Amino acid sequence: MRRTFSLLIVLISFGTSFLKAQNPIIQTAYTADPAPMVHDGKVYLYTSHDEDNSTWFTMDDWRLYTTDDMVNWTDHGAVLEYSDFDWGLKNAWAPAAIERDGKFYLYVPITDRNNQNGIGVAVANNPYGPFIDPLGKPMVSNSNADIDPAVFIDDDGQAYMFWGNPVCYFVKLREDMITTEGEIQQIPNTIEAFGKREGEKNERRPTTYEEGPWVYKRNDIYYLFFAAGPIPEHIGYSTSKSINGPWKYQGKLMPTEGGSFTNHPAIIDYKGKTYFFYHNAGLPGGSGFNRSVCVQEIEFNEDGSIDQVNMTSGIGEALKTLSPYRKTEAETIAWSEGFKAKSNEVVGNFVTAMKDGAYIKVKAVDFGETSPVSITARVGSVHNNNVSLEVRADARDGKLLATLDVPLTGGDDRWKLVKSEVEEITGVRDLFFVVKGPAPTQLMFFDYWLFSR
Repeated sequence: MRRTFSLLIVLISFGTSFLKAQNPIIQTAYTADPAPMVHDGKVYLYTSHDEDNSTWFTMDDWRLYTTDDMVNWTDHGAVLEYSDFDWGLKNAWAPAAIERDGKFYLYVPITDRNNQNGIGVAVANNPYGPFIDPLGKPMVSNSNADIDPAVFIDDDGQAYMFWGNPVCYFVKLREDMITTEGEIQQIPNTIEAFGKREGEKNERRPTTYEEGPWVYKRNDIYYLFFAAGPIPEHIGYSTSKSINGPWKYQGKLMPTEGGSFTNHPAIIDYKGKTYFFYHNAGLPGGSGFNRSVCVQEIEFNEDGSIDQVNMTSGIGEALKTLSPYRKTEAETIAWSEGFKAKSNEVVGNFVTAMKDGAYIKVKAVDFGETSPVSITARVGSVHNNNVSLEVRADARDGKLLATLDVPLTGGDDRWKLVKSEVEEITGVRDLFFVVKGPAPTQLMFFDYWLFSR
């Protein structure tokens, strides 16, 4: 995924209408390298995390977001850091995640204390962690090409890991999922397997294969999606009738676009649909080092091929509704502007409003046929006591349902419950939480909300 090269950054402008849609799906932090996993009726999306204002791949932890409707994503914060590995020195780069026999595994590239790239593995008893390093060393560490893992369990139960830049390696995993079996193999870096590289002549990179492999199986066809060169990257894919190859290049899935000179593919099936994840630079301040994960539906042709797709504004309709009568974390968001993700030991994950007019949108909230009478929220403020949180229906300037006064609590380790009566609302609606207040940053902290009948 990451290497030293002369930077070529394509600047593509995203209009306001794009940014106010569903993509990128996380707006409270910069995220990259999506690694989605479906488990027990929910999508668990693990990502790498670009630190704000990065001018290189400054990445210290891996984050988790979940959804069961594909539009509202809940932030679970950092679930693993490179420093959780005693041998790790730096670089929390592109992860992979998988479940097997009730255990959850994260495969992560890290630079070790000898400044050598390697792929470590961490295991947990649930998808939220805590994840621990069972080996105390990298699972794979052969060269600085050891980055961007992808893990796949075939129908016969055999697990594999794919990875690598500038070539694609793969190896069998034992049933314990933390040790390898047999020799590491390389997919031949041929034009037949990965297509001919356009433009530049590069002996080390004769094909389009660059990095970021993702393995997927559908109707007995194996698919290998990958970030493809030359830089700036596009997404390509190859297919095979066997996990061991030979692989045949099928072309571009997504052209170069999005304002980031890298991209990183992932595909899952969920509730009868197929979803394609990638990243771009679509948020304000976005760049090749401040990226954001996106998702959109994708369809296969009858012969198993996939037509080329462009980046879209994302998923328009929720797969299910959200109940307002159960406590909802404020970090459950379909879209937001002006909020940042935070966490502490007092309340765990929460969000902070950074400016007047900051707002959060939650889609497809089902109030039913009877209107609630009140809303309760846990909030706080450190700067002043002239901050309020407006609750509106269907738009940021839509019908005003309630106004919650945000008290001066003195810090994000001090919180208060506030309550307000609610104007009548029924049916399935979108909710907007809009912050009003003076100029200082971090106007308020917001932990959760709950309507009552």
